[in-house]
Amino acid sequence: MSSQTSARQRLRSPQTPYFRAVPTSFLIIQTAFIGDVVLATALVEKLHQHHPDAEIDFLVRKGNETLLKGHPYLLEVMIWDKKKGKLRNLFGLLRIIRRRRYQTVINVQRFFATGLLTAFSGAKERIGFDRNPLHFLFDRSIPHGGLTTKGHLHETDRNQRLIEHLTDAIPAKPRLYPSEADRNVVSAYQSESYICVAPSSVWFTKQLPIYTWAAFVKAAEVKYKVFLIAGPSDHAVCEEVRTLAGGGDRITNLAGKLSLLQSVALQAGAVMNYVNDSGPLHFASATDAPVTAVFCSTVPAFGYGPLSTVSHIVEVEGSLPCRPCGIHGKKECPKGHFDCGRKIRVDQLLQHLP
Repeated sequence: MSSQTSARQRLRSPQTPYFRAVPTSFLIIQTAFIGDVVLATALVEKLHQHHPDAEIDFLVRKGNETLLKGHPYLLEVMIWDKKKGKLRNLFGLLRIIRRRRYQTVINVQRFFATGLLTAFSGAKERIGFDRNPLHFLFDRSIPHGGLTTKGHLHETDRNQRLIEHLTDAIPAKPRLYPSEADRNVVSAYQSESYICVAPSSVWFTKQLPIYTWAAFVKAAEVKYKVFLIAGPSDHAVCEEVRTLAGGGDRITNLAGKLSLLQSVALQAGAVMNYVNDSGPLHFASATDAPVTAVFCSTVPAFGYGPLSTVSHIVEVEGSLPCRPCGIHGKKECPKGHFDCGRKIRVDQLLQHLP
């Protein structure tokens, strides 16, 4: 039994002296990718500001739960294992959610499965976007607006609309909470000024070419130590960048060696973070760390740009008739040339190096 689950029982079990009536309880559902979860933490911040005594739970896909470890405003992080027994686990979660009798369930996603959890949650108030196929069963169906290049509405603004009637119209910033232990781990790397580079992405068309990253790292390591950060599956990508950049001792491949929150802590202390349109971009936003974000096939106008006080955007200069080629990345360039990434120059990155 997790410590968070124990806390819930202490608060809700009338058999213990800790029992108290909780007037408000929220469940936030976001089972998409890491970056989506980070941006949805803005809802936690805002709900806590306006309802400081409320219980707030958060449902994520398995693998993303460590992002929210030790979060001071969350009572429990629920996990949906999508890889093993996906449907069995989904309906198991539904039974748990119904037993909890939340005051409000807030669904940030636009997919059937999470719509099912929301619609049949038994909550007094069920909220989601009108693009969810089960939105007609929600108590509040909020216009999403879609991901377009018009309007320039950030994802945190879109999400805030879900809870505007419970708080106000001004979105909070996302935030993550590395522990003291996380900060102690990364302190070993912080003896001198450094930059973090996150060169990988799940999608090919969201990733700046490896040779461009390598050329940049080679130029940057003259001035700063460089830490390449990524998950275990991207160790080879980071190692290729390190090797092409000369493999000097001022370039360290940390892919797979840090937890998610340790990576967040390391980025928080960097003089600059260089990232693709991917999770580490939002890590920087969640700690207000300086960031230079590279957008290849996607564009900031979709609503996933940086929120840090010091932030820069790098993209191909001039317009390309094929860009953006979709709202998400692709496994390969539909046109075969990948000009949106290939034509980004190293000097565009270097001009944002402090």
